[in-house]
Amino acid sequence: MTEIKVPDLEQKALALLRADAEKIYKLIDVQMENLTMPQCPLYEEVLDTQMFGLSREVEFAVRLGLIEEEIGREIMGSLERKLADLHEHRQK
Repeated sequence: MTEIKVPDLEQKALALLRADAEKIYKLIDVQMENLTMPQCPLYEEVLDTQMFGLSREVEFAVRLGLIEEEIGREIMGSLERKLADLHEHRQK
């Protein structure tokens, strides 16, 4: 089977994944701003669900050949670091 690369689709997939990661960050930021305890089960559930969903999106894009696996890891890792920094900042 011949793999056909469509640069526009690759760029669009990457942009959509990054936009979804940013939406998750903003959602968690708003939740942390409005919750008294970041250990709240609702917060943990939303975070886990959103991160799982994004990981499935990334895996799908990798399987389609729209992004490289390393880029997918970078998107997930970057979001995890940003959320950890946010959590640390909110704890102060």
